[in-house]
Amino acid sequence: MTGDDTGTTAAPTRETPTRRALLGAGATAGAGLLAGCTDSLVGTGGSGDPTASPTDSSYTVSMAPVGQVAFDAVPEDVMVYSLLYADMAVAFGHGDAVNSLGFDAAAGGNTLDAYYERLPGVSFEYEDLTQLNSGSGDIRVDQELLYELDSDLHLADPCLFRSFDGWGAADIEAIREQVGPWFGNVYSRNHGQPPEGCREGYEYYTLPELAGRVGAVFRESERAAALQSVREDLLATIEDGLPPEDERPTVGAVIFSQGTFYPSNINSTGFANAHVRPLGAVDAFDDVDYDTTYGYEGLLEIDPDVILHQFGIASYYDVGSIRETVANDEVGAELAAIRNDRFYPSGTPTQGPLMNLFQLEMTAKQLYPEQFGAWPGYEAGAPYPELPEGERLFDRERVASIVRGEP
Repeated sequence: MTGDDTGTTAAPTRETPTRRALLGAGATAGAGLLAGCTDSLVGTGGSGDPTASPTDSSYTVSMAPVGQVAFDAVPEDVMVYSLLYADMAVAFGHGDAVNSLGFDAAAGGNTLDAYYERLPGVSFEYEDLTQLNSGSGDIRVDQELLYELDSDLHLADPCLFRSFDGWGAADIEAIREQVGPWFGNVYSRNHGQPPEGCREGYEYYTLPELAGRVGAVFRESERAAALQSVREDLLATIEDGLPPEDERPTVGAVIFSQGTFYPSNINSTGFANAHVRPLGAVDAFDDVDYDTTYGYEGLLEIDPDVILHQFGIASYYDVGSIRETVANDEVGAELAAIRNDRFYPSGTPTQGPLMNLFQLEMTAKQLYPEQFGAWPGYEAGAPYPELPEGERLFDRERVASIVRGEP
């Protein structure tokens, strides 16, 4: 067999059959990944208890689409594509195992640093990370780069890589057999549809469910549970403070570029909304087509009480500058969110557990300042604002001590 069902040529055969003896066979439930060359990335055992421990030294962790993955040791050299999993690695005390990121490591690293600045003793060294994507408009990841990285673990969704140009089932399997296993699930972000060959049996997980499984990979289930406890306390605080539904604002989540607003749903399922959905706000775009874009006039017809601009914290957009651009437009100046100074930088949808805590707190303050305290404002590229202790919605030191592995 030289390719998969799309006709993609498989990776060249290498003499070394499996490069990491310490990580065992990789995917036990998905051992026949190339059978039939279709639907090859969907394992069994995606739901239920994610972990099992056959011996004192070996263990397995399960998650769709890879099924059960066997480990003989905790991975020490890990390929990561998304900030979601980089944040998890740091949260569970294994940030130094990360060797790569999908896009500009400095951009992603700055985003993480913006939040970690408020967690004493927590940091992420990203200067020497390899950038996996070499494309500008299109995503291009060279398969050979994964062989060069020689990672213990590919902490990424193989179905995502299956969607990249030049990648097929045979290539995914070759990486698994000759380099190291895959472990990741990214289409849970918005419950999107994986590429053909990956759809049957694909499962969607909440952010805590994903974090629990990745915590088990690093043998840090107690740390994952402790962080989830902090999140549950924060959610309880938010729930207790929410105003009645008829007093909640209409909210529009957007990305603005060259005079055009691109909307997204704030209450849909998926971990992309894990920082907004719990706030129970009214989606200003609820009755419109999310595939539609808006100019100034179109957005003014909807006129959200609050506008949240995504990727606004030490990420790709200077929301303060964008707000000025919108305010300087004759029609844009009429928007309620501009007139009432409620055009805010919002979080990054590809959020892990640490990012999510800050982004929940931020959104609560932006939407309900009377209940949770006013959002203090934000300068592009700066760290997450330093809030007075009495205005914080979760305990920074408690979180930092969990990440540092202290009792």
